[in-house]
Amino acid sequence: MDKQENIPEIRKTIILNAPIEKVWKAISTSEGIAAWWMANTFEPTLGKDFVLRAEPYGDSPCTVTELDAPNRIGFDWDKDWHLTMELTELEDCKTEFTLIHSGWTADKLKFRETMDGGWENIIKERLPVYIGA
Repeated sequence: MDKQENIPEIRKTIILNAPIEKVWKAISTSEGIAAWWMANTFEPTLGKDFVLRAEPYGDSPCTVTELDAPNRIGFDWDKDWHLTMELTELEDCKTEFTLIHSGWTADKLKFRETMDGGWENIIKERLPVYIGA
């Protein structure tokens, strides 16, 4: 398999029983991200560099590449990955949350399955518990 061949992105979608503003705060602040995912130095500023503290693997450098409050945030993660979080406001104070983890290549394929399972837990269990949805 060619090292540069693209591997399908990881995509996780969930409906949260919370208004979009509450979910936005959970994904666009350092405190929010740390509460349901990972310690970090995130600041919601386009082009801003920050660090994800990926224990026990160490710090991962990141850069904010997309910022469209309250609907979309994205950042480059390490050398190869890109993470996008999209929010869609629904009726009855609900929010559709979609996480897209892209940038997979054949040489990272062994990590993709592990990350897919990790995202399943984080998005479908930890995020709703934090938001109270």
